[in-house]
Amino acid sequence: MAVSEEARPKQGKTPARARLASLRFPRRFSCDDVFEASSIIFAGVIVLIIVVTSVFLVRGSVPVLESFGTGFFTGKNWIAAAGSESYSALPFVLGTLVTSAIAVAVGVPLSMGIAIFLAEMAPWSVRNPLSRVIELLAAVPSIVYGLWGLFVFRLWIRDYLETPISNYVGSFPVFQGTPLGLDFLTAGLILAIMIIPTVSSISNDVMMAVPASQREAAYSIGATRWEVVRTGVLGYARSGIFGATILGLGRAVGETMAVTMIIGNIPALPASFFQHGATMASVIANEFSEADPGSLHLSALIGIGLTLFLFALEINVFAQLMVWRVLKVRGGSVE
Repeated sequence: MAVSEEARPKQGKTPARARLASLRFPRRFSCDDVFEASSIIFAGVIVLIIVVTSVFLVRGSVPVLESFGTGFFTGKNWIAAAGSESYSALPFVLGTLVTSAIAVAVGVPLSMGIAIFLAEMAPWSVRNPLSRVIELLAAVPSIVYGLWGLFVFRLWIRDYLETPISNYVGSFPVFQGTPLGLDFLTAGLILAIMIIPTVSSISNDVMMAVPASQREAAYSIGATRWEVVRTGVLGYARSGIFGATILGLGRAVGETMAVTMIIGNIPALPASFFQHGATMASVIANEFSEADPGSLHLSALIGIGLTLFLFALEINVFAQLMVWRVLKVRGGSVE
């Protein structure tokens, strides 16, 4: 006998099956999920390193800041003798500014000349090997530059630059002093040599990336080679060149060993290019091993490290602001 559909008992889900169906299992992790999580972790590690470094520098600087207050940044003396301690970062801040300014003033124009020659004038047979040599110079350790500067370069500067300057214009305050070659001028010039590979290599790459249409458009209206370089190439690549200059400045500001071996290491306010001096990095390298743990001397050195850290941060912020001003994006094209 056939049983009607209405007479059949309805096959509903059992309570166990209903609960199982209501559960939502998470989907399997894909490669994109792993990549995204890894990127977030790596970015967080960078932020964590900056935060930990900042906390260490600030905590280590507290004793000297409590003892000297704003005088730590405005004073003139650096005396580490027990019983008459006096610490000020100003001589080293000014020393860093002087040597970095010399490095940029001398190194950047030379780097621009090298980059323009490689990008616009040199044949391929010259451009390729010369570019490789310049890139190799960027990998030379700073201690090697320091040794060469101490035993060779400073003697050249003393005999062929500082002595004639002292003889003819030594009455000017910025050129007063005995030309010994261990001074701000020599340190700035050795820094200029050290930043040339970085600035010239990056500037060359930026100029080589300028579209050929920029040059062709300038030549088509009768521009000379110099006018093409000045308006078509340098104008187009100015943001990249500025970035290269900032990278060079960053190396000059933080350079330690070469400057330590050349500058004379005397904590004094810079008054002459021929004067012994010190930078923030050099005084830390010279005196850190001599400072007792927990002493005010060690706190002062950490305070200089904090000043150097803030100084480098300000340079990068300023560079970013300048790039935003120079770099204008209109209609998807960079001008």
